[in-house]
Amino acid sequence: MSFQILAYITAGAACLLGLRFIFAGAGVLKEWDVEVTAGALILFRRLGVIYLGLAVIFLLGRNAAPSDFRSAMCLVMAGAVAVLASMGLFEFLSRRAGAGIFRSVVGEAVLSAAFIWQWWSGS
Repeated sequence: MSFQILAYITAGAACLLGLRFIFAGAGVLKEWDVEVTAGALILFRRLGVIYLGLAVIFLLGRNAAPSDFRSAMCLVMAGAVAVLASMGLFEFLSRRAGAGIFRSVVGEAVLSAAFIWQWWSGS
């Protein structure tokens, strides 16, 4: 998989997730079996904006040539997404989230592996 394809996938997923967090955060919380509160929805909307920013970064940087900066972006994304997957698993094991969070955990683990592979291959 080329960096360009990975950037398109990341931008698309981040855009959809960001819009969902902003406009339908309660649905995500219900899927995860987490109580819907005003505080959680505020955080979800703010997080949604961050995801939209990531989508723009990867959309604009999809044609970036191999460089130290691009490698750093791949490593940072791989690490951040791996931590998100780990935290989702931790919340499930701590019984603060339901089994619905596994879809997110799997998606994050796959995305993390793709960024590690991209960094490793350097293409």
